[in-house]
Amino acid sequence: MKIIRHLTPHGPAYAAIQTNGSAHEISGDIFGSYKVTDQIVQLGKTLAPVSPVNILAIGLNYRKHAEEGGRGVPERPMLFLKSTNSLQNPGDPIEIPVKLPSTEVDFECELAVVIGKTCKNATKANALDYVLGYTCANDVSARDWQQRLGGGQFCQGKSFDTFCPLGPVLITADEIPNPNSLKIKTILNGAVMQDWNTDDMVFDVRTLIEFLSSSKTLLPGTVILTGTPHGVGFARKPQVFLKAGDSISIEIEKIGTLTNPVIDEVV
Repeated sequence: MKIIRHLTPHGPAYAAIQTNGSAHEISGDIFGSYKVTDQIVQLGKTLAPVSPVNILAIGLNYRKHAEEGGRGVPERPMLFLKSTNSLQNPGDPIEIPVKLPSTEVDFECELAVVIGKTCKNATKANALDYVLGYTCANDVSARDWQQRLGGGQFCQGKSFDTFCPLGPVLITADEIPNPNSLKIKTILNGAVMQDWNTDDMVFDVRTLIEFLSSSKTLLPGTVILTGTPHGVGFARKPQVFLKAGDSISIEIEKIGTLTNPVIDEVV
């Protein structure tokens, strides 16, 4: 099922996109009991498919990306956090930080996993049972704050406002039985920057859910960013960083295209 979250006069709501392009209202709790009704709705502004309770991100999870950054493949998944204020909708702008300036804002196409029910101590065998669905993500990263100015932690460089666009839709897990066999791509101003496949992950989605849920609870609405393939801006020669006026798109097979313009933060 293709689920879209959109803005109505009464607030955010969910709808299911049908094969003929019409949208049917979804009633109930998307993280509990819900159903697709017969009520056809006119879609409002497209919102990020979920409003995450947590954003858990994995670094160095594609072999060639680890190589391009001069880092070895990690022995265990490398977890960092993006704060929930970094969420951005499809079509809304990514803001280049001005108050805390960054001149090295980078792009990272990523498959995002949305946890649909309370998950603790999952196994590889049952890990995908906890997945509501998948969407596109851009793990926008201020490399200067991530690598040199952030006190040795990734969180500052990863958590500026608008640094986690998600969308445009959520594809339910039954439509993607193998999340580690999807083409994934970044397009900047019409030029392909990243073009690879999720089968290059060091730790596949099952392994990530097992690891992240071990001895800790993944709440419904948790978003897991599963890492990015090679081709990011900081590893290019010359380097390529986002600037005001750019348009950046993330494409993932079976999900769609997430596009955001880039502007300078207004202070």
